[in-house]
Amino acid sequence: MIQELDCRGLECPAPVLQVRNALENETPATLAVLVDNEAARQNVSRFLEHQNYRVSSELQGGGFRVVGTRTEGGKASEKSPSAPVTKKKESGTKKIMVLVTSVHMGHGDDGLGDMLMFNFLKTLKEMGPELWRVAFVNSGVSFTAAGSEAVPILQELADAGVQITACGACLAFFHILDTMQVGTVTNMLEIVTGMKEADSVITV
Repeated sequence: MIQELDCRGLECPAPVLQVRNALENETPATLAVLVDNEAARQNVSRFLEHQNYRVSSELQGGGFRVVGTRTEGGKASEKSPSAPVTKKKESGTKKIMVLVTSVHMGHGDDGLGDMLMFNFLKTLKEMGPELWRVAFVNSGVSFTAAGSEAVPILQELADAGVQITACGACLAFFHILDTMQVGTVTNMLEIVTGMKEADSVITV
């Protein structure tokens, strides 16, 4: 029997939280989740995959129906979901998470703030192997989208094993979810659990 959750109309990270609760309380063999936006579809799909479910999705009624089927012998992960890791960090290396909350750095002149933020992103690689994750929220998500000069910089970081994530609700708000070119879509649950997992968090 398929268990179904209707998460339409819920704001991030409520769909993922409802799915997590359903898996913890019921551990269904198959779970169908109704969502009404692409960001929720991606976040729910990735969460289910992390919990050892095989996932498919289809358009339904102006939204999406995401279906997760537990893989044979699969057990739910005990850890909170996190963005995919492309390369392992060196053993014993501290984890630094950088949270980028705007396209500007500091307060005052926006033009100067734009230049400072771009230079900050270019210089992030100097943190070396301790740089673990860069998460973008609010207007900062535009750095991950088509047309941003920061995309090649962030791709270089991603190729070096740094996790690049952008808030799905923020991408949708600015209508650039479909133009994201680097990193993965994330949600507030992953951002908060990432902060907990990191050794230090730098917010700009």
